[in-house]
Amino acid sequence: MRIALIAPLVSPIREPNLGGAQAVVSDLAGELTRRGHDVVVYAARGSAIDGVAIAIVDVDSDALAGDVVRPGAERAASAAMVATYQAVYDDVAGRRYDTVHNHGFDAPAITVASARAIRVLHTLHLPPSPVLAAALDEARRSGTVWCAAVSQAQAAAWRPLTTIDAVLRNGVPIEDIPFAPQPRTSAIIAARFSAEKGIDEGIAAARAAAISVDVYGTPYDAGYEWGVRDRWRDDAQVRFRPPLVRAALWKALGEAAVAVCLSQWDEPFGMVAAEAQAAGTPVVASARGGLLEVVRDGVTGHLVDPQDTRAGAEAIGPVSRLDRRACRRHAEASLSLAAAVSAHEELYTRISRR
Repeated sequence: MRIALIAPLVSPIREPNLGGAQAVVSDLAGELTRRGHDVVVYAARGSAIDGVAIAIVDVDSDALAGDVVRPGAERAASAAMVATYQAVYDDVAGRRYDTVHNHGFDAPAITVASARAIRVLHTLHLPPSPVLAAALDEARRSGTVWCAAVSQAQAAAWRPLTTIDAVLRNGVPIEDIPFAPQPRTSAIIAARFSAEKGIDEGIAAARAAAISVDVYGTPYDAGYEWGVRDRWRDDAQVRFRPPLVRAALWKALGEAAVAVCLSQWDEPFGMVAAEAQAAGTPVVASARGGLLEVVRDGVTGHLVDPQDTRAGAEAIGPVSRLDRRACRRHAEASLSLAAAVSAHEELYTRISRR
């Protein structure tokens, strides 16, 4: 099957990735290619995925800086973003793809394709957006759109606004993530520096539990990052680390006693929680959104009110003593990349036949 994958275009796909969607596209493209499909990824300048063909979208990421999605802040796409998607879909239209699969978060990813009558599968990587829902509904009237969510929780949140055709869960490459049976005693937080990811709340919970914490934060919201670093600058048990490539992050996740994921929004899926469990590390996570499906409460972690620091702190000790092999087994059974890609293949076949 000949497949076009359109990545989020506000940053290159290269390690360390800006966010989970970039990692999802990289993993999906690599596994589809290994299965014998002819895959082309449309991605921003500077992108690279081992063994995968990249159609470079020659746009300066700085020109799209204003299009970076911030939860709760709807805004019209810039002229640069519209022009970028026009260039992408002009190229797509000139090739014969069986399936075109978009992972971008932007309304022009939907509207430009619809205007060109290109049938596209759109995966929604973010919580509901009225702007994107309106674009999807307009495209649906022309019969050119399929829409997928990454968890049942996310699908339920979107359905009041638009039609969801499928749930395509994310997955993690279990075989590439080493299992670590003997961790250290510290906690780990790995997320972008953005208020909805709950880095500050996670640090507070770990310190209230009298456990040290390593924070691997990806630059995103400079003001938020500065505030978090300043708040904890005098605490030697809070260690801010630079972002890691994924193989190194998986090792760090495995070395931790507990991963803390106190997201302050409805996490569409929860990639770090999934990766941590694959490494054998239990998770203290927010009892909301996709994390409710990724973490088995009481078995591979504990789900808490993300705004209740005391509840998070009280969960850390017991969670760190959970069976790490149970975490790995859960990841193998429910969170694997192989199963996720098989579900993608099945939907791609349905779309291409229609």
